[in-house]
Amino acid sequence: MKTVHAGRTAARKSQRGSGGPRRHGRTAALFLAPFLLLFTALYLAPIGYTVHQSLFRMHRSGLGLTAPTQVFAGLGNYATALGDPAFRGSLLRVLLIGVVQVPVMLLLALALALLLDARSTPFKRFFRLAFFLPYALPGVVGAIMWSYLVAPGLSPITAAGDHLGLHLDLTSDGMLGPTIGNMLTWGWTGYNMLILHSALQSIPPEIGEAALMDGCSALGVAWRIKVPMIRPALVLTTVFSIIGTAQLYNEPAILHTVAPNLSSTYTPIYAAHNAVDADNFNLAATESVVLAVLAFALSFGFLKLVQRRGVAR
Repeated sequence: MKTVHAGRTAARKSQRGSGGPRRHGRTAALFLAPFLLLFTALYLAPIGYTVHQSLFRMHRSGLGLTAPTQVFAGLGNYATALGDPAFRGSLLRVLLIGVVQVPVMLLLALALALLLDARSTPFKRFFRLAFFLPYALPGVVGAIMWSYLVAPGLSPITAAGDHLGLHLDLTSDGMLGPTIGNMLTWGWTGYNMLILHSALQSIPPEIGEAALMDGCSALGVAWRIKVPMIRPALVLTTVFSIIGTAQLYNEPAILHTVAPNLSSTYTPIYAAHNAVDADNFNLAATESVVLAVLAFALSFGFLKLVQRRGVAR
């Protein structure tokens, strides 16, 4: 009898043991369900709907007096978007702004983060807040402020240049790109500086002290020790900056009020917004998909390049 009872007890324990992982899986799925539901509803579903809309177009028959019908267009909208010189120009324009502005901004953010991390820097809390303050302002407010600073007839920068014999027009066709890049650098340098400074704070101070005792200069410690150790943070801020530059909209949209020569297709999102205003939702969806693919390709390509260089080292 004892042997039979022990066998039944062992069987029950075996059943409970085999059901344990299954119960844990159900519990984990229950906790993940709200996130997965919101992720699907607010992220995956809009993306899928946008891709779906990009494959259709509105067709009007006869004299156009009847309601339009939606017909399948395949890749026709993509051919239309990529065949539009204005849209291709907006993609190239954003790419050029990013190629120049992103490295300048990140180098400036890195320099400020290293200065804040230095022991001899006074008033660190004040400067950290001052550097971060432009990002704390809403982007639209910052763009409006800069639009007054560069507006012809109102700009103190232009007035100062006139006193020096320099005739500056910060809203001319040739200066729109640098002006927008300056607005982006002013607004986002503090944000990237805070990420890099947080990464610097995680470096044990003993490493820098040992390097100084070995005769390394403060600049050498910063460049040869600190910068390589915060490489993941630099990669992260670069990817964020690439994606953010691709989404450029607020600055040109606000600047257009003082620079009428700024085209309504200056950036891809600006062009897509104008397509929505023209009730061409399918073209707007197509341009949005093209921009998303470009941003993904650039950010993913940068990550792959960084990984290959890391392996080569």
